[in-house]
Amino acid sequence: MLLASIFALGLTSVFYSVGGAVPTHMPITSLVEEFPLPNQGQLPIHDPTVVRVGDSYYAYQGGAAGIPVWKANSMNGPWTQVGTVLDGPSVITKGDNKKPWAPMTIEKDGTFYCFYAVSEDGSRNSAIGVATSNSPEGGNWTDHGSIIETGSGPYAHLFPYTAANAIDPSVFIDPADGTPYLTFGSYWTDIWQLPLTKDLLAVDTPKQPDAINVAFLTLEGADNEIRKDHNYPVTYEPDPRPEEGSFMSYRAPWYYLWFSHGQCCHFSVTGLPPAGQEYSIRVGRSLNPRGPFVDRDGKKLCEGGGTIVYGSNHEVYAPGGQGIMTGDFSHPDVLYYHYLNKTSGLAFDDARLGWNYLLYEDGWPVVFQSGL
Repeated sequence: MLLASIFALGLTSVFYSVGGAVPTHMPITSLVEEFPLPNQGQLPIHDPTVVRVGDSYYAYQGGAAGIPVWKANSMNGPWTQVGTVLDGPSVITKGDNKKPWAPMTIEKDGTFYCFYAVSEDGSRNSAIGVATSNSPEGGNWTDHGSIIETGSGPYAHLFPYTAANAIDPSVFIDPADGTPYLTFGSYWTDIWQLPLTKDLLAVDTPKQPDAINVAFLTLEGADNEIRKDHNYPVTYEPDPRPEEGSFMSYRAPWYYLWFSHGQCCHFSVTGLPPAGQEYSIRVGRSLNPRGPFVDRDGKKLCEGGGTIVYGSNHEVYAPGGQGIMTGDFSHPDVLYYHYLNKTSGLAFDDARLGWNYLLYEDGWPVVFQSGL
């Protein structure tokens, strides 16, 4: 309703009382049909995760040795590296364990948990691991190894690991009862969710994981049924269901499931995918943390739904790998992500940190750009 009120009153600004490096006045400069430009994080990064600790921000970089940790006093930088999460390769002995993918860091009761994935392009022989520390900076982390594995490894013969790909971890702690949930997955059967133990270091009931498929892209003419008797071999080829990078957030009374849809990377300027098939950031919501999640049109995410919250514009290309920094009375929610700039390059290493504030219209998140 906030957006509707802004337009009805002809207002051009929204004001928050905010602390830290966020400005006190945030005039809306881009509430137009085209997605607004990002606030530029000034940090080369792919699949970012950002946490705010006091007046400082910490960003964790995947696809680089040891998971570098960056620190800044503002989301706009400048960023300074303050160590790495891992001192060497992950203790998980598969995939590219020297450069874990898609880290996701949260804090619980004074302990920081960095979840990460090890895998290789085009492979389902993957694992999600976790490291812990009493500090968000580098130098004092303990690598606990894998929580789940697919393709091979402990419990990899159990459903849903026989059908899923153990990458792109995200952990959400339900504010209602403290239950932690792991969401993960990419391509093969898209996105799954299961509860973790209270210490966040293992799957609850590991021999009988309480897993549900929370997002699934249905394909015309394809067998879309997910049954517990499926037993895909390790060599099973990924089907064209490009949904990954899940993230859960909460804003009463709604639980939101975010994900990236489309082709993420390895673009050629002379051979871009058809418009709309590159990464975009999508969302569904539910009154229950276990779903079902539906989009703004009422379509279930497990039936191919998903409302686009942010996508390409005249400058931004293929935004995704997103997360939400939950706000409070003095801080609005922040959507952060990586994106490519059409004017500077579309290679994997050209990805940069971008972020925008979120408004909520009838409970649905809408991106806007502040007048920084």
